[in-house]
Amino acid sequence: MLMPKRTKYRRVQKGRMKGEALRGNRISYGEFGLVALEPCWIKSQQIEAARIAMTRYMKRVGRVWTKIFPDKPYSLKPLGTRMGHGKGNLEGWVAVVRPGRVMFEISGVSEEIASEALRLASHKLPLATKFYTKEALDAVVDAKLNGKVNKTQEEGTGNEN
Repeated sequence: MLMPKRTKYRRVQKGRMKGEALRGNRISYGEFGLVALEPCWIKSQQIEAARIAMTRYMKRVGRVWTKIFPDKPYSLKPLGTRMGHGKGNLEGWVAVVRPGRVMFEISGVSEEIASEALRLASHKLPLATKFYTKEALDAVVDAKLNGKVNKTQEEGTGNEN
């Protein structure tokens, strides 16, 4: 199970997951990637289950990169306890994933094998995902960046469509 070796604080606040991923939104190591389409907390057990599903289907041919790491602790109070008496005990570790984040990358196999391996991995994850090749994702990210620049320029000139 994945978890950090040590942290500064034992328990942290929930935080917010609004907006899209600004980092980790491009395929940098492999040729194919699995991209998140919605915000979610992914538990360390789910990351490990997805990794095992991919490597078993690929029969340990090729290379797999996991680009998310569960570094956020979450806590739960025991069942049947009343409110108050402080925060609950540490329950596990999660990775905070925003839309557009590349979670897994694969190289060294054909596109058919990579898409099927990432499809099997996506069934282990609690969010909607999409399979991308490196070139296709770069085109999508560049179009979003150019679209945002054009939208702000249009707002500045006063043209509304």
